[in-house]
Amino acid sequence: MNDADAMTRIANALERMSPAPLSVPDFSTADAFVWHTSPDRLEPVVNVNRVALELLIGVNRSRDTLLENTLQFARGLPANNALLWGARGMGKSSLVKAVHAEVLNRGEALKIVEVQREDLPSISRLLGLLRIAPHRFLLFCDDLSFSHDDQHYKSLKAVLDGGIEGRPDNVVFYATSNRRHLMPRDMIENERSSAINPSEAVEEKVSLSDRFGLWLGFHPCDQDEYLTMIRGYCDAYGVSIDDDTLRAEAIEWQATRGARSGRVAWQYFVDLAGRKGVALG
Repeated sequence: MNDADAMTRIANALERMSPAPLSVPDFSTADAFVWHTSPDRLEPVVNVNRVALELLIGVNRSRDTLLENTLQFARGLPANNALLWGARGMGKSSLVKAVHAEVLNRGEALKIVEVQREDLPSISRLLGLLRIAPHRFLLFCDDLSFSHDDQHYKSLKAVLDGGIEGRPDNVVFYATSNRRHLMPRDMIENERSSAINPSEAVEEKVSLSDRFGLWLGFHPCDQDEYLTMIRGYCDAYGVSIDDDTLRAEAIEWQATRGARSGRVAWQYFVDLAGRKGVALG
């Protein structure tokens, strides 16, 4: 075998090993998609799991701010990336999905694409695909956080800063997290205490959250808000129950869970609807 034949065989082998070019999907099939890797693809989601915006109680300021930001973006106006952070089960991810639905209801065109935290290293490939599409995209990552040895946060900068190309004008990024700075406080303190220059030790990671133009905080609900959430679900789905019974059952349910949140309110309501024979589909 001569050198030319060897080079041809190597080139053919490398071509077989390389992934096929990612084709632009038919975005008209759905308004929501999920990004997958191995191989790279966008899977359409026809029926999104979400609740109506008006059923999200106790988050009025965050709701109004996020809705206005999203409407601006959908209309081609300047808009910020958003970080929704705070207490578990208080409707952070539900708000993102509900706001997207409300934007569609108001006649604006907007696609939502969910990306998993572990797929962040592939984000530049996804952005390359979205950049050339004739649509506007809300890129959404739920439950985002990083440990001190996690390098995925570097990939996120491609979305927030965009590198030399810049973030595509037709993409905005929303993330939810239980942590304001996207990493545990004890790890921040540990790195500061062991670093040669404590002020710079965690600056790169902590400053990641600073790259979000909107910070929307979610805090634990009180008992009245908890009960109001459940009553709102009952009214919306036609579940009949008197206030005294609802209050007693809901407080007992909360006590057995050891927590009070929007998620716990919904879980109690699902149980109640089942006992009342009311379908939620």
